[in-house]
Amino acid sequence: MFGRAPKKSDNTRYYEILGVSKNAAQDDLKKAYKKAAIKNHPDKGGDPEKFKELAQAYEVLSDPEKREIYDQYGEDALKEGMGGGGGGGHDPFDIFSSFFGGGGGPFGGGSSRGRRQRRGEDVVHPLKVSLEDLYSGTSKKLSLSRNALCSKCNGKGSKSGASMKCAGCQGTGMKVSIRHLGPSMIQQMQHACNECKGTGETINDKDRCPQCKGEKVVQEKKVLEVIVEKGMQNGQKITFPGEADEAPDTVTGDIVFVLQQKEHPKFKRKAEDLFVEHTLSLTEALCGFQYVLAHLDGRQLLIKSNPGEVIKPDSYKAINDEGMPLYQRPFMKGNLYIHFTVDFPESLSLDQVKALEAVLPPKPSSQLTDMELDECEETTLNDVNMEEESRRKQQQAQQEAYDEDDDMPGGAQRVQCAQQ
Repeated sequence: MFGRAPKKSDNTRYYEILGVSKNAAQDDLKKAYKKAAIKNHPDKGGDPEKFKELAQAYEVLSDPEKREIYDQYGEDALKEGMGGGGGGGHDPFDIFSSFFGGGGGPFGGGSSRGRRQRRGEDVVHPLKVSLEDLYSGTSKKLSLSRNALCSKCNGKGSKSGASMKCAGCQGTGMKVSIRHLGPSMIQQMQHACNECKGTGETINDKDRCPQCKGEKVVQEKKVLEVIVEKGMQNGQKITFPGEADEAPDTVTGDIVFVLQQKEHPKFKRKAEDLFVEHTLSLTEALCGFQYVLAHLDGRQLLIKSNPGEVIKPDSYKAINDEGMPLYQRPFMKGNLYIHFTVDFPESLSLDQVKALEAVLPPKPSSQLTDMELDECEETTLNDVNMEEESRRKQQQAQQEAYDEDDDMPGGAQRVQCAQQ
């Protein structure tokens, strides 16, 4: 008797979870799972549900038989029992552990069978970038040195792979020293064992690995290509998971590049908008102007006023969609704002004044009669720098306060007491 074929159900979700195409090779599946599982592991602050989904998707797609059933009939067919059940009842930590070669996995897994491993330090590097780099995007190849597990002894440190318990710390990797601070007072301090460098084990001199000399790690040169995407921000991080220093029984930390934007001589950035300063002469402000602005990508923008338009000092004009591209949405851009200042002439000749009065709007007429004007006092306007004026008055007030203090009875005696 033949059973009916199962109904087709979703057969793309597992591929989407791992971020691979449906025709991805096994090597691509492994790489995608490794990267995503390390990033989403609960020990690293990841989402446990996301980690469980990743493990389930990898368990199905890494098995040729289950993958074939999944591709043909979808997720429901696996849940109904075909091909072993699709991983629904498996421990995701076991899958993670077995993928990384047992021993509890890089994070010690969630399993009690393996010893929990510590996580190595992340290595953070500042990466200076120009505003042009952030506008157009760029890639930078950087050569770094790091500790890598010795390939000859697989990080064991010995030719035979054997090691002995350190006699100095009894295999704990730590020692306790005692300091006497006084009668009946002592201080205990814990520090890494200097005999085994905190590893808890020693290696026989004759059995030491000839490549790493028993250190278990060797120096390795690595070239990383850092992709700076359009619209990235100052202070944004670019992370390379698991690329920091390697060490035995340690989850390798990440290399993190932090973008540091160099100051630009012309443009200022505020989020997705760009700002630029431009000074006009009084003639340009009143009679019109045009000039060429070189943009961050090398394009030449023609900036000009409308016929008859007057540009007021401290005013802004906006050019839409000529600001910074938005991160991961580079076809959308902010605005470019131009801040105008007007450079007034120092003085005008009498002929220039008469010529301007003939074409400019008339001055407001005085409401005072000649007799009233005769009764007014003449004044003289002087140039002044208000910052210097404020500073001068502050110094004058301080000096007057000191003088008043010295004139007070007993003032000298108080100063003398203070000096003693």
